[in-house]
Amino acid sequence: MKIKAALTPEKGAPFVMRELSLAEPMGNELRVRVVAVGICHTDLNSRDQFYPMPLPAVLGHEGAGVVEAVGPAVSSIKPGDHVLMSFGSCGDCPSCKTGDVAYCWHHMEMNFSGLRYSGKAWDIPSPISMTCEDGEERPIGGAFFCQSSFASHAICTEENAVVVEGDLPLDVLAPLGCGLQTGAGAVLNSLKPGPGDSLAVTGAGTVGLAAIMAARIAGCDPIIAIDTNPDRLRLAMELGATHAINPADGDLVEAVKAIAPDGVKFSIETTAHPKVFRAAVDILQVRGVCGLIGGAKLGTEVSLDMTHILFGRTVRGILQGDSAPKQFIPRLIELFREGRFPIDKLERFYRLDQINEAVADMKSGATIKPVLLTGAAQ
Repeated sequence: MKIKAALTPEKGAPFVMRELSLAEPMGNELRVRVVAVGICHTDLNSRDQFYPMPLPAVLGHEGAGVVEAVGPAVSSIKPGDHVLMSFGSCGDCPSCKTGDVAYCWHHMEMNFSGLRYSGKAWDIPSPISMTCEDGEERPIGGAFFCQSSFASHAICTEENAVVVEGDLPLDVLAPLGCGLQTGAGAVLNSLKPGPGDSLAVTGAGTVGLAAIMAARIAGCDPIIAIDTNPDRLRLAMELGATHAINPADGDLVEAVKAIAPDGVKFSIETTAHPKVFRAAVDILQVRGVCGLIGGAKLGTEVSLDMTHILFGRTVRGILQGDSAPKQFIPRLIELFREGRFPIDKLERFYRLDQINEAVADMKSGATIKPVLLTGAAQ
């Protein structure tokens, strides 16, 4: 079928609206009429080739919509179901077999190869194709995070689709599929602080603010938000932070120690800047834990004080907030319904064909979480 999509034609290029072709769902796949899709930094990092996603491609990995068709092997989802789409996992590696799907041993192939997974290998062309200058129809990079949802329609799998109730706002909930579950999961699933535990978050973007909201749910105190954008710091305070620090005002480590003299028990690093990561480790108390979320360009290195680490401090990477989406996303939705996880305060909506404007606003800091609307009915 023909679809409308925001195409990434080449490295670093603006998105271009194109008419493309979408294959029918096979095996465990679904065809989803996309209603809304969030823009995440991973989309931009893939466009800019921080990660090896083949281009041209259709990106987008925080999609939400309505199922239109299912493959012959699908048993738990039917046409008409409302779904949020998340990341792909193979289901058969050691991590997947223990339920730790965020750490699928084939994460890069599942989410960045641009190919469909046959159940044995990534040997099936992308479900998306385009008409080239010579008139031939050729596959392009698709199946991004098993969805490629910067489009009017997407192919995902039964495994990475989460069914939600039909009365829920898909436009508001779309970003739960990646950024929001990553930040909240880093607190609630990965670090698991208790009431009264101190926690600092470097970066008050979507992921950092989700972590701050989750820290309030967990009862952390103090909750320290760190960012150079005053507006984001004000919002962080509204969403649950007890203190806000702008590193531009002075030494970050000293500012944190003025609040928590022995250092914080937990820190979460979302910026992917090596110097900020170093500071997020330096502010830890003895036996403190720093969770690294920020996705840096492949090969980025950081320098740490070995003696500081020796005193029981831990640095650990966190993918997707250690989430199993089919279990964790419904938990976040319930918190949203209770008013304890007000993700709508982070969002601003744009039409799909306004994607470049949305990206510009995201990069300037004018918008925290842009969400693209396709115009499709929920």
